[in-house]
Amino acid sequence: MTVHYDYDVLVIGAGHAGIEAACAAARLGARVGLLTANCDTVGQMSCNPAIGGVGKAQLVREIDALGGLMGRTIDATGIQFRVLNRSKGPAMHGPRAQADKKLYQMEAKRIVEETEGLELRQETVEDLLVEPVADSGPGRPAWRVTGLRVRGDAEYHAAAVVLTTGTFLQAVMHTGEARTPGGRAGEGTTAGLSQALERVGIRIDRFKTGTPCRLLARSIDFSKLDVQPGDEQPQPFSFLTDRIEQEQMVCWITRTTPEIHDLIRANLHRAPMYSGQIESRGPRYCPSIEDKIVRFSDKESHQLFLEPEGRRTQEIYVNGISTSLPRDVQDAMIRMVPGLERAQVMRYGYAVEYDYCPPDQLTAALESKRLSGLFCAGQINGTTGYEEAAAQGLVAGANAALALAGRPRLLLEREESYIGVLVDDLVTRGVDEPYRMFTSRAEHRLALRHDNADRRLTPRAVELGLACRERAARLAAKTSEIEATLGVLSAHRLRGVTIAEMLKRPEFGWPEAVAALPQLAGVSREAAGQIASDIRYAGYLANEREQIERRRRQGPRSIPEGLDYAEVRHLRAEAREKLDRVRPRTLEQAGRVSGITPADIALVLVHLAQATPSSG
Repeated sequence: MTVHYDYDVLVIGAGHAGIEAACAAARLGARVGLLTANCDTVGQMSCNPAIGGVGKAQLVREIDALGGLMGRTIDATGIQFRVLNRSKGPAMHGPRAQADKKLYQMEAKRIVEETEGLELRQETVEDLLVEPVADSGPGRPAWRVTGLRVRGDAEYHAAAVVLTTGTFLQAVMHTGEARTPGGRAGEGTTAGLSQALERVGIRIDRFKTGTPCRLLARSIDFSKLDVQPGDEQPQPFSFLTDRIEQEQMVCWITRTTPEIHDLIRANLHRAPMYSGQIESRGPRYCPSIEDKIVRFSDKESHQLFLEPEGRRTQEIYVNGISTSLPRDVQDAMIRMVPGLERAQVMRYGYAVEYDYCPPDQLTAALESKRLSGLFCAGQINGTTGYEEAAAQGLVAGANAALALAGRPRLLLEREESYIGVLVDDLVTRGVDEPYRMFTSRAEHRLALRHDNADRRLTPRAVELGLACRERAARLAAKTSEIEATLGVLSAHRLRGVTIAEMLKRPEFGWPEAVAALPQLAGVSREAAGQIASDIRYAGYLANEREQIERRRRQGPRSIPEGLDYAEVRHLRAEAREKLDRVRPRTLEQAGRVSGITPADIALVLVHLAQATPSSG
């Protein structure tokens, strides 16, 4: 007899995307089932034990501003906090924190377990339950999801399902010539979901990722390594965290040598990426050590960061030496690194090949265009990184709950958030390699700083019901503080000009403002930093706002959801195929589709004009 369980939203996978999706849907009032093959791996860091960095930190701060849990979790469990790119302008700053890996996982699980309306279940999902849609047409789904089937003769029913399967779809791990089924060391894989997606016409492709070996700390000669400490005043990620209280740990730096590079070159024929054993593409911006040696053959060494995986473990993560070389080569390679001559490998590096669904098959709400009610987030969309996954998870989970409630979707634009840039890039341009966020992807990065994410996004979160009362109150207090301080700065003069005007000068910063006006000493550090940046870059920000408004006036014309591109006269076959697949919402978005020309847009515009009756 088949057992049935009923929910509003089902989330498959409890990694960084899954937990954000499940919690977001629950905050919006949905009854959520979060299904994972192992309840002990909720929120697990499969690779690097760190959160944030340049571009990624902006995502974490935005997730937090929208009520997500990643910022709070790393603040509670971090062991080292550093701001990267501090010597550059504020738009390029990238807070980053090393995590106590197991503690982070336990804290994430605690938040999930304590979230009202959310039930965590240990299940292995084997199939999707779907039914055909009767009124399907151009741009409309042909199928509707109704739930899923799990191992053990049980079914879960729901009108919305969020897939956050990470690297586990038909996954194969590679270490040298050895191949093992599985999406993470010590865990298995699943094939049923890939087959279910293909049955309803969703395209599947393959990507590759990798991880380095881990070492035993007491076998390392730290006297030969350079120490890398954290910041003296650690900066929190969450807008709800006042300060970081826990003691910080240090990391260490060493380098590869020409001899190591020679060893790797001599064994490239045994590396799966070069032997032909792996044919799928991996992340360009996080290459394996084999890729680095081949692509940057002129370099005699590459930096390696040795990062503790926690306070109560001897395990050390070797950042910068991701590899799938055979075990014997890894042993030899590690022991040639200065300081690691006697190092003991606890876990060997490996590569993983896995299925993903090209994301141009999704709407801006991260819902499948083919299968109504199915939302996708994380590596199944062709991305890499915890932060990118979590951001998508929040959007997908929120939109699943909003769709069921008949409410407008959470659609973030490029000019208002890095999350908007991420989602638009995925659904409009697709991916040909695992996608990673960089500040260079955001046209308006000066306005999208990590420090003002709450001012940009928390009002939306409050309106939707994603943000708690405390978050709304904190934003109101901070906004009042900023406005009052700006009034003071504009009312007091120094050397014939207001202090606000003085702050526009490179040589005059906040310390100088406090020296001139001691009452500013009581302004919070966070408010002071934002005031100084807003004033210094006021002219640039005004230009950006003008560009955004100009584009909104010129390019926001909507494209009807069911537009049949076959009816657009003279449109190229390639343009017709791409626009039909992506289904852009506006002419502006259509212009960002890869391979679409201004002439194609002009033809669509003419067609829309002819299809719209004249008001005269």
